[in-house]
Amino acid sequence: MKETITSVGIDIGTSTTQLIFSRLTIENLASSYTVPRISIVDKEVIYRSHIYFTPLKSQQEIDVEAVRKIVKEEYEKAGMTPDMLQTGAVIITGETARKQNANLVLEMLSDMAGDFVVATAGPDLESVLSGKGAGADRISEEERICVANVDIGGGTSNIASFYKGQVMGTSCLDIGGRLIKVENGKISYIFHKTAELASHMGISIKVGDPADPEKLRKICDRMADELAQALYLKDADAEHAGLYTNDGKRLPDNHKIDAVTFSGGVADCIYHPEGKETFQYGDIGVLLGRAILDHPAFKNIRWFTAAETIRATVVGAGTHTTSVSGSTISYAKDKLPVKNIPVLRIGSDDEADLEAFASSIIQQLPLYHSEGKLEQIAISFEGRHYVSFLEIQALAAAIIKGAREIIDSEFPLILVVENDIGKVLGNALNVALHREKPVVCIDGIHAQGGDYIDIGEPLANGRVVPVVTKTLIFNT
Repeated sequence: MKETITSVGIDIGTSTTQLIFSRLTIENLASSYTVPRISIVDKEVIYRSHIYFTPLKSQQEIDVEAVRKIVKEEYEKAGMTPDMLQTGAVIITGETARKQNANLVLEMLSDMAGDFVVATAGPDLESVLSGKGAGADRISEEERICVANVDIGGGTSNIASFYKGQVMGTSCLDIGGRLIKVENGKISYIFHKTAELASHMGISIKVGDPADPEKLRKICDRMADELAQALYLKDADAEHAGLYTNDGKRLPDNHKIDAVTFSGGVADCIYHPEGKETFQYGDIGVLLGRAILDHPAFKNIRWFTAAETIRATVVGAGTHTTSVSGSTISYAKDKLPVKNIPVLRIGSDDEADLEAFASSIIQQLPLYHSEGKLEQIAISFEGRHYVSFLEIQALAAAIIKGAREIIDSEFPLILVVENDIGKVLGNALNVALHREKPVVCIDGIHAQGGDYIDIGEPLANGRVVPVVTKTLIFNT
């Protein structure tokens, strides 16, 4: 049996804004004699919007009404309405996430985009989505190597490394094609970190200066060099650490990078450099693409062509954000869908001891209070220590002891377990609580503390639910 759900991806980036609609197909891959194993088996993009320049009122403010108009018109062109969508993602990326009213834009789009569309931002998530949209995860799995995707947009470069299909690490640098803008032959905008980098090189640039291609190319050469350092293709220089977004960290060096893909707007200037004028896009994107193409470190590493370049993040948002839960789950039907639920994670050490398990919940719950009152949360843990009937009963008792504040609140008790025990644990909790407390217990899903989770309406005759885990963290 197959079932399809429709997803939207909306990406509001430093330079461009775009949408895609996609169709996700889920199917039970297990035989009739085994426990159902329902997975997403096909992902098809069914509509791609026009690529718009992101509308801004100023360098500090997004034009909310202009964004609303773009989204509304593209929905109409695609023949879509919010109630036709089951999942998706709205992502404000790069420099745009630092605008003063980024929160307002996400709230507006979340209301317009459908009941289960999520609002997300943050460089780690963007790195993963663009990497998957570019196909770096698939290439790493097929080639059995470590592949890094470098998504170079207008304001940031998001990097994700994949080894044999799995994410190894992410990072994000303040390097992009629109960090210096050019109008009428003069520099009209310079990002402060870019100006500092130029100063370290002994290059003085300021707004109003003539746009000197030779001087700007030297800055782009340095940007390309910093990207090579970020991939461990060169030793890091003194300025390198300061270029990471939000004082972020480097990629972990757990696997040597064997190959790269490029995505983002600048990627088109890398893969297709011919025929482009120096300031064709009113910025340094073309120069940055040439600098990367000519850099010795990038000449000495294997390249693959990305499946998507400028659309990589929006394709990733529309097709890779959703997973489905395990097939042995338990839930109170009238309590789904839920959206933007913060995750309280039980560490593996605490999970091994049931007293520590209960104490960990009690100690962490005050972190999820707003104005002294508990907000709705989800408790996440591995569940690998508890398999037998008696062990599950003991686990249920520990959860009830630790989560008493949740049980006494108006919110359902939501549990997100990695191991395949969702149904039996949910049943144990329902019996222990005399079925007086709504319980949602899903399995097959990994969620870390600090993540947020959406759980959609049941699919496949109620056997699974679509799940999105993400981080609602804005660049500052």
